[in-house]
Amino acid sequence: MPAYYSRPGRPRTGGRLARSPQMAADLSARLTARDRWLLRMLHEHRVLTTAQVTQLAFGTTRAATARLATLYEHRAVDRFRPLAATGSSPLHFVLDEAGAMLLAEEDGITVGELGYRRDRAMAVALSQRLAHDTGANGVFTSLAAAARASGGRQALECWWGERRCAATWGDRARPDGYGRWCERQPGQPGVTVDFFLEYDAGTETLTRVVAKLAGYAALAARTGITTPVLFWLPSPRREAALHRRLAGPPPAGTRNAASAAQVPGVPVATATAAASSEGPAGAAWLPAGRPGPRLRLARLAPVPAAPCASSPAGGGPDGEEVPRPPGLPWYPPRPHPPAWNALPGDPGQAEDD
Repeated sequence: MPAYYSRPGRPRTGGRLARSPQMAADLSARLTARDRWLLRMLHEHRVLTTAQVTQLAFGTTRAATARLATLYEHRAVDRFRPLAATGSSPLHFVLDEAGAMLLAEEDGITVGELGYRRDRAMAVALSQRLAHDTGANGVFTSLAAAARASGGRQALECWWGERRCAATWGDRARPDGYGRWCERQPGQPGVTVDFFLEYDAGTETLTRVVAKLAGYAALAARTGITTPVLFWLPSPRREAALHRRLAGPPPAGTRNAASAAQVPGVPVATATAAASSEGPAGAAWLPAGRPGPRLRLARLAPVPAAPCASSPAGGGPDGEEVPRPPGLPWYPPRPHPPAWNALPGDPGQAEDD
């Protein structure tokens, strides 16, 4: 047996089980459908904090922490706490080896084909993009939390991470995420809006931020689909500066646009955390080229708006009718968890905890 492995089941420091050739099989017998779904979410989106996992799937931080501790003990997930200038950072979670082995086995591919390497998974801890990536993920987990609390009136029907977006549209545009949001108001048909998210951490010049619209214009021209591009900004001051820049000349490569806010096929809206107490689902979004009012996310849908889907977008390894999107050899997980009592392979469904 290679020195890399220890005897199966033997505890190591920190309460973790030792690595072994059998660890994925041992793990499989202990996982719920929700655990497996959470591992897929971590693989798709690379890193999630305790608060984000709570928003996605748990009623309380205590419940999320307890389950994550169990998954950490069995090497399904790994964790780290970034250094902070003041105070303490939250725990951040990534996929670990046993979890990757399990997902690869379920999908009928190798761990290499899954694109997993432990050193790369943990490299995010030292990445200069860590705050950006968790910030972008936080916009989507806030939407997921709003949907879970809405009693079925709202739904985050799709959430693709940056890697899947790059694999699908990277020759034109590279959003930080793609989502599909549905909202049903009493007495009205449900409305669906697809959107690209650009999470702005304030580290780029506004000229470079606006230049991204050229890629979205090329994508809209190629597909014939109008999809709003949403910028989430770190402060109201930065947002106001971006709106002033959007009122200026369009980026190079865009035709028939009088300003950056009028690029054909690319509606733009902006928001900050301070814009709405309801978060990104609420009236936080200010369309470019308009003084107001701010709109709910669902009201950004192009006219005529698409109705809500009868079933959520997503896929899985269990023979569902939803085709696997191109670019990556694994399915994008549905952005809402299976019920607690669901068996592995059951369709996911929202559940209040």
